[in-house]
Amino acid sequence: MINKIADNIISPLGLSSQENFDAVMRGDTRLKLHSGMFGLPEDFVGSILDRNIISQEAEKCNISSEKYTFFETIAIMSIIKAAENIEIDLGADDVVFVLSSTKGNVEVLESNPYDERYYLSQSADKITRFFKNSNRPIVASNACISGVCAQIAAVRFLKAGLYRTAVVVGCDTLSKFIVSGFQSFKALSPEQCKPFDKNRQGLNLGEAVGTLILQTSDAGDWEYITSSIHNDANHISGPSRTGEGTYRVLNDMLSRVNEEDLSFVNLHGTGTNYNDEMESIAIERAGLSGTPCNGLKGYFGHTLGAAGIIETILSMFAVDNSVILPTKGFSEQGTSQSLNVVPYSRSSEKRAFFKVLSGFGGSNAGIAYRKKGTQL
Repeated sequence: MINKIADNIISPLGLSSQENFDAVMRGDTRLKLHSGMFGLPEDFVGSILDRNIISQEAEKCNISSEKYTFFETIAIMSIIKAAENIEIDLGADDVVFVLSSTKGNVEVLESNPYDERYYLSQSADKITRFFKNSNRPIVASNACISGVCAQIAAVRFLKAGLYRTAVVVGCDTLSKFIVSGFQSFKALSPEQCKPFDKNRQGLNLGEAVGTLILQTSDAGDWEYITSSIHNDANHISGPSRTGEGTYRVLNDMLSRVNEEDLSFVNLHGTGTNYNDEMESIAIERAGLSGTPCNGLKGYFGHTLGAAGIIETILSMFAVDNSVILPTKGFSEQGTSQSLNVVPYSRSSEKRAFFKVLSGFGGSNAGIAYRKKGTQL
């Protein structure tokens, strides 16, 4: 049995999972227009961490700004906060660290194209060594599905008996390189994103970090059920027009979980025309059109390598509180296939959910959890 024993989210909404969940329940968002940031000529709507608050917290956690980049700092901070209320030696031989990120320290290349801090393996190693852990860390960097891929990799190591505990941390920060890249795709919305809505115009980017600590034990309150990864290889940046990869992911997970046991499906829901349309087709093909679904990027934006982690944690908190979180920005159905999108907070006593992601290169992934002790 693989259980979640601890978690943390650091985003512009708060420095803990509880603070983030409470903010989402209030309908708060930290998406706003940013002008001149990163020296970019175009404005963009995004969710940015407060550097002063992070600096203060880093000092409390004894994280040196001279030794660690901002990206590495918030990853370490999230792990510290996740582990502070459990008894665990993160330096033990049976603990493995898994890092999910799409870009890491990519901004260092602007001043030095040979700066080795760019390599995600370097960051993963520094984060792991902070906790005096000598094991080789694992990096999951597979576009937007990285956060779920990292959880799946951790589960595989635990199932194989190679480790007892996995610290899964997903993190990405924004930079000129990242924002300008999405601007070049014409993928960014000039206003707050509207997942699955008729008037959606694109996605918003956000900064965040999330940590899940998984363990093979009887501890914890959430149990891993199943997961799936499929690559439909449709296009380097465009999702399948038939939703093939996501459909296969959903179909795989439905072989282990009955639709009637699902509280909801937490979708990728970026707010782009192509992604949201693809997900609606995949949901319809999987026979889940009547199942409640939501997207959470209207609260903190698309957090890239952190998305799969923080949205999984928020989904757990939602089930813990017998609610389905609303899809901020959604008001009118805007996809060809009908979706049961939740626009307002809705009660639910069901105790399992799916988390689904899709990304560049035709990548698709999903993971299913249930409240511990739930019979499916």
